Amino acid sequence: MTNIIISILLLLTFIGFIYFIIKGGNLVIGFFVMAILWSVIGLIPFNQIIQNVIAKPALNYGPTIIYIVFGSWFGRVLVDSGIAGSISAQTQKVGRKAPVLAAILVVLVTALIFSSAYGVGSVIAIGVILIPILLSIGVPKKVAIPAFTMAIGAPMYINVVLFNQIKAFFPSVNFSGKYLVFGLVAMSVQLLGVILFILLHAKQIKNGKIETIADSEETTITQTHPITYIIPILPVALNMFCHWDAIPALLLATIIALLFTGQMASYTKLVAFINKTVSQAINDISGLIIFLMALVMFAGAATANVPHFKSMIEVILPHNPLILAVAIGILAPLALFRGPLHVWGAGAATAAVLAATGTFSPMFLLPLLYTASIMAVSIDLTQSWNTWALTYSKLETKEFLKMGIPVMWAVSIVNELLVYVFFGH
Repeated sequence: MTNIIISILLLLTFIGFIYFIIKGGNLVIGFFVMAILWSVIGLIPFNQIIQNVIAKPALNYGPTIIYIVFGSWFGRVLVDSGIAGSISAQTQKVGRKAPVLAAILVVLVTALIFSSAYGVGSVIAIGVILIPILLSIGVPKKVAIPAFTMAIGAPMYINVVLFNQIKAFFPSVNFSGKYLVFGLVAMSVQLLGVILFILLHAKQIKNGKIETIADSEETTITQTHPITYIIPILPVALNMFCHWDAIPALLLATIIALLFTGQMASYTKLVAFINKTVSQAINDISGLIIFLMALVMFAGAATANVPHFKSMIEVILPHNPLILAVAIGILAPLALFRGPLHVWGAGAATAAVLAATGTFSPMFLLPLLYTASIMAVSIDLTQSWNTWALTYSKLETKEFLKMGIPVMWAVSIVNELLVYVFFGH
């Protein structure tokens, strides 16, 4: 009887948490309060709360934070050294002669940059270059902005910073081997979806009027040597083909970026550039780190409550991986607005419970939930850089969602089937 009461209370607080997040509640406070609530409701002894819910999860996540720090620094170096801007500017050369091709190139360039770069600061730095290029060649805003944000979302499958955030739920899954192959294929599927989206609107692009961003200033672009254009994908290549760990791969790529962009021309210049980029990189992820600490504490509380959840989950959840993959694909829009399939929203509870029960392997669950969450990263209004893009371009939110959701929904279903093909057997 006690177990039934506890299970009901856990379920009610889970529903309340989803409501709190969807209504715009603070995620850090929400996760921390849920960690305490689930610990109390689950009758977890005080010493275990201190050790297993608060201390151990945070301390065990420490090494993952290091990956996020190095990834953030590498992304900041790409932006501040001029590599990202220089790559972006190349698309303008195709420009008005072949606007549809130029729009596709912008998508591919965006994906290349954000295979390593991360954060709203990097998005703004690149967006103020690429969005005006899209509009200047006749791409309508309602096509340009969703294409840009979906192109940012596509490489998140192989972005070490974002991957290590979802790893909070599935610490045994590594950013290497079979996962990287899946990540590249899933990224390609999303990019193909974005390209098809552009081609479907090719007539509007060819006949489109040139638009400008009101109050936008001319952006100064530092040109770098073409050899630097491969640097954004270097960490992934080193990991995939040389089996390097992400940290030395990111560090070597950062050093090469510094060398080939002239930042090592003098000791003083190098020190100033390193100090500036490191400071900005840490600032970019400071709020994220606190958020992740609260999240892993909540995951610790969910793990401690497995005995109360397991029987209920086993009844509700399909036991066939294919059925589950198809179901998550069809329900992928529930990730929007930080809903129950968004792992950095209310879906954190879903991920924590599924990971803790052990019904499916972490290697299957991580990409399963990651795919749904990337739909939200690509087109959700609660994603900070998407909100910035809408504000910057003055595109109506209704138009943004209407154009982007169908594309990302179709992409999510295909990629969930790929999750089954790669990890469901």
